Amino acid sequence: MASTAGGAVMPRSFRLLEELEAGQKGVGDGTISWGLENEDDIELRHWTGMIIGPPRTCFENRMYSLRVECSESYPDQPPTVRFTSRINMNCVSSNGQVDTRAVPVLTRWDRNYTIKTVLQELRRLMLVKENIKLSQPPEGSTY
Repeated sequence: MASTAGGAVMPRSFRLLEELEAGQKGVGDGTISWGLENEDDIELRHWTGMIIGPPRTCFENRMYSLRVECSESYPDQPPTVRFTSRINMNCVSSNGQVDTRAVPVLTRWDRNYTIKTVLQELRRLMLVKENIKLSQPPEGSTY
C-alpha cells in the first residue's frame, strides 16, 4: 500500500486519504473504527479512533475513544496515540497517552502499518494477561 510496483514511495497525503477511505467504509469486523477529527483538516493530521472492548475481559461492552496524531513524518514515523476515554492498561499513562515503548507495533514501526494496525494492536493488548483483569475506571469517564 505504501509503495508502488516500481518502488516509488506513496506521498503522505495519498496514503492518509487511503486510510480515511478505509475508515469511512468500515473495513474489518466492526470492533475498531477511525476517521478525521475535523473534516476540514486538510493536513490530515488529527484523527479519532474507537475500540470496542473484547468479550470476556474487563473491557467488555465498553467503547474506548482515542486521538491519533499523524505528524508530517507519518508514515515513516508512528503516530502519537492518546486515549480520551479513561482506561487502565499497562501501556497507557495516567493522562491517557499510549507509551510507544510498550506497544510492539509502535516500537517496531514499519511505514506499511496504518492507523488501523495501531488500533488492532491496542485491542489485542487488552487480551494479554497483564491487562485482561485490571480494574477499570467508571464507564464513560474521560481524561
